[in-house]
Amino acid sequence: MGTAGLLLLLAGCGGEEPIRIGLLAGLSDRGSDFGESVRNGVILAIEKQNQAGGINGRMIELIVRDDGQEREQAIRAAEELIALRPDIIIGPVTSSMASVVIPLMNRANQIIISPTVASTDFHGKDDNFFRVNRTTREAALHHAGVLYERGARRVGVAFDASNLPYSDTWVQAFRAEFEHLGGTLTQTASFESSATPSFARVIDQLLPSRPDTLLFVASSLDTARLSQQARRMAPSLLLTSTEWAASGELLTEMGGEAVDGLLIAHAYNRDDPQAQYQAFRDGFKQRFQREFGSFSLLAFDTANVVIAAMQKRQPGEDMKTALLKYSPYQGVQQEIAFDANGDTTRQVYFTEIRGGKFVQVR
Repeated sequence: MGTAGLLLLLAGCGGEEPIRIGLLAGLSDRGSDFGESVRNGVILAIEKQNQAGGINGRMIELIVRDDGQEREQAIRAAEELIALRPDIIIGPVTSSMASVVIPLMNRANQIIISPTVASTDFHGKDDNFFRVNRTTREAALHHAGVLYERGARRVGVAFDASNLPYSDTWVQAFRAEFEHLGGTLTQTASFESSATPSFARVIDQLLPSRPDTLLFVASSLDTARLSQQARRMAPSLLLTSTEWAASGELLTEMGGEAVDGLLIAHAYNRDDPQAQYQAFRDGFKQRFQREFGSFSLLAFDTANVVIAAMQKRQPGEDMKTALLKYSPYQGVQQEIAFDANGDTTRQVYFTEIRGGKFVQVR
C-alpha cells in the first residue's frame, strides 16, 4: 500500500487537524519482513485508536517513510519526515539505521521512539531518542546463560556486519558472559547481507573450530539460509538465533525443515491466556491475514505508549516531557517504564521450532 493510501486509511475524515505520527522503517530491503512487521503493529494500534475517536477527538495520521536499510535513503527519508513536523516518529527498526538518523533527529529537536533498536551505543544518553526494547547486552547475557544451561560449551557465531552497531555489541557481550560461565566462543564469521553472501562459506569458516552449537546474529531470511547450510554441512549441531530473526512466519517458510530445532528468543509470552494478549493476536490475524511476530507486538506497544502520552499531555507540554512524565505504560503483556534517558528493559522468552511451529520452552 502506498503512503497516500495509508494516510487515508488511518486519518479518516475528522474535522480537526489530525495528529501526525511518523514511521521510519526498512520496507524495501531484503530483510523487509522486519520493517513490515513493525509497520503492521503500528497500523493496528492507530486504526484501533481512530476507531475509538482518535486522541481527544482528533484523528491520527500515520506518515510512512522507507529507509531501505541504506544510509543515503535513510537520510532522505528522515529529512522528509522532519520537514513534515510530526509530533513524534516511530522507528527506525535497526541499530545501523539508528546510527544514521538519530543525529539528524537530535539536531532538529525531533522526538523519536524505536520499538526494536537495542544496541548499547544508544543506551544511557539524554537525547531525543526513546527505546522500548532491551539492550544487546541484556539480550546476549540472557542468551549465553540459556545456551550454557542447555549444554552448549563451544559456540561458533555468524553475524551480519551490515547491522554492526547491533551485531558487534551483541557478540562482544555474549563472548564475555559465555566465557565467564565456562564456555568457549570458538570462532566468529561475519558477512554483509547487503552483498549477497555465500552462506556455505560462512558456515565453512566456523566448522574447523569444532563447535557444538552455531549461533546466528542475523535477520529471519539470513538465519533461514544459514540454517540450511548448517544442516547440510553439520547436521548434528545445535542451532540458535537472536531475537532479530523472530519476525514470525518468514523464518519457517524460508527455512523449512532446516530450522527445526532452532532455539530463538521472542519478546512476548506465546502461552499467555490473558484477554489483552488474545485480543491483540486475534485482531492482528484478522487485519493482516497472518500470524504476528515479536516485532509487531513491540511496535503495537510502542504506538500505544505514544498514544497514551498524547492523551495525557497538557497544553504546551512537549512529547519528551510527556513520555517521561506519564511513564510507566501498560503494554499487551508487560509494563513499559522509561528511565530519565528514555531507556527501558523487557522480559523475553525462548522458543524452539518444532515441526514448523514455535514452541515456548522457557
